Amino acid sequence: MYALNNCLNKNLCIKNITQRSYASKSKTIRDINYQYLQKSKVPTLHFQKSLPRLPIPELKKSSERYIRALRPLLTDDQFNEATKRTGTFVNNEGKVLQEKLIAKDKANKHTSYISDYWFDLYLRDRKPLPINYNPLIVFQNDTRQAYNNQLIRSTNLLISAVRFMESLRVQILEPAVFHMNPKKSNTPLFKTVTGMLPEAVSWYGAYLFKAFPLDMSQFVGLFGATRIPLLNKDKIFRDPNSRHVLVQKGGNFYIFNVFDSDGNLLSPSEMLANLNRIIDDNAPPAEYPLGILTCQDRNEWAKQRAHLEETGNKDVLNKIDSAIFNLVLDDEILGDSKHGLLKTYLHGDGLNRWFDKSFSVIVTGDGVAGINFEHSWGDGVAVLRFFEDIYAETTKKPFVHPDTKPASSNITVNKLDFKLDDKSRQFVEKAKKEYKEWYESLSIDYTLYEGLTKGACKKYEVSPDCVMQLGFQAAYHLLHGNFVGTYESCSTSAFKHGRTETMRPCTEKTKAFCEALHSNKASQGELSAMMQECSKYHSELVKQAAMGQGFDRHLFALMKIAEDNNLPRPAFFDSYEYNFLNKSILSTSTLSSPSVMGGGFGPVCTEGFGIGYSAFPDKLGAAVTSYKSHNNSSEYVEALNKSFTDITKIIST
Repeated sequence: MYALNNCLNKNLCIKNITQRSYASKSKTIRDINYQYLQKSKVPTLHFQKSLPRLPIPELKKSSERYIRALRPLLTDDQFNEATKRTGTFVNNEGKVLQEKLIAKDKANKHTSYISDYWFDLYLRDRKPLPINYNPLIVFQNDTRQAYNNQLIRSTNLLISAVRFMESLRVQILEPAVFHMNPKKSNTPLFKTVTGMLPEAVSWYGAYLFKAFPLDMSQFVGLFGATRIPLLNKDKIFRDPNSRHVLVQKGGNFYIFNVFDSDGNLLSPSEMLANLNRIIDDNAPPAEYPLGILTCQDRNEWAKQRAHLEETGNKDVLNKIDSAIFNLVLDDEILGDSKHGLLKTYLHGDGLNRWFDKSFSVIVTGDGVAGINFEHSWGDGVAVLRFFEDIYAETTKKPFVHPDTKPASSNITVNKLDFKLDDKSRQFVEKAKKEYKEWYESLSIDYTLYEGLTKGACKKYEVSPDCVMQLGFQAAYHLLHGNFVGTYESCSTSAFKHGRTETMRPCTEKTKAFCEALHSNKASQGELSAMMQECSKYHSELVKQAAMGQGFDRHLFALMKIAEDNNLPRPAFFDSYEYNFLNKSILSTSTLSSPSVMGGGFGPVCTEGFGIGYSAFPDKLGAAVTSYKSHNNSSEYVEALNKSFTDITKIIST
């Protein structure tokens, strides 16, 4: 995919870097250390070839796990019926579909059995991207207030992002590896030994160090990429040689090259000068901000985009699509408003966004920065790695400082101009009205609970993740008196082309704990013992999911296999219990990192809650979204705080 993707070993990588920077004496010579964020001795994709393949679980085991996940959600009669229906499926259609899935998997050893189906699932969905799909992650502020200036922070983020991209393009970005014991394995010896091994066996060398390389196939989707709306199924566009960045301000679009004519990264002062030119542009906010069109139903937007292309805007749209990424400069001043922060990075008013880009870095008027990313191309693993790397550099070794002066050369900013007819203007006006009504229907709240910490959970020997999931179950039970389908995202990036698996945190054990907690009949000792059991089982379920031994993706793939082979759709997939379980009333996902101030996403169904959460060293945090017509996020947060307080009492006993 990349121009220099043939770097098969470290010597060739270094050779290509050298050629790129010093090929001609007539070219401008720049510091090689400035061009790349990392210069790994082990090539970026060194482990990719030998990554283990995502296993297809045994059908019998998947059915057993599925039945166990149903048990806390159904009445006895419903459960007995579900058990019979599942048994019928496993012994009949399921056997045939399992054989066909295994055969397909064996014929496609370059990928995983779920990868194509998962891309297809996202790209076929016609729901709008913001709120429904695009998540948000917000950076912690720089501890040095002067570096939180919008221009300074934007420039540093831009520089580090492009340096990350360049390291990736020439395959000298550090490979993603999960170290069981970083002090013992994340060492020069590890890199030397594994780097010397042939790609075909490199993973096994890492395994001997108790280190697990992660799939990096999604990283190609970060840069120069956009999801293009088409009727019935979208497509992902990628330009691996992109040289310009897209900047939005006031609903207007600007672009400029971040490389000079010799292919070198612009100097920090030149980057600063280009962004300064945009910030100082006195152009009024766009009367018809086209970014609002990316907030719509995908078929509707596909028709509108086709019209824009037919009326002379094809080249302008291509400049947006092919840009390295989108840098959004907002005028909003957030201050300490967490509500404002969540709204800004989750949806905004849509007037200064382009939700189709692979990701947008959004920087507010007071220098708060975060990312909103399109989800079809990849998952949080790739985005979080990028997020952490550029945060570390911009806060520890920034290239632009408060006293840096903008350069007077290499300022190549161009404002993009669209040709809009009356029909296109009507598209914008209609979308503005509809999107405003939609995002105002959201209920958003958050909690930062300081009574319980990650360390306290571990000291008590319970999983912090389990404690938070228990809080979510207890809060819902407190409000509604029942239990519902709950989704916790778990990465399977330890496997080639792994995506995610569902971990089902609502179990018989968590149900028993919540009922005992709210009955006021159990002693603290009994509740403590129940919590310990919940934690053990929770950890086992997480392990199963991470190792590709969940059941959700497997069953989904079997359903798709039936479609692929024009076989009758098994009644199993249209059953009450299957649909009830898969209606994720509580959809949860965690992002825990010192660089993350917060993260979140919208509810995945109208009756549900979207819960982005983190167990911080000094507190527990959760951002909660829902639709006002069905739920009140503030009421849920209040119940969640009470649940955390109850759990704290148990742990403190």
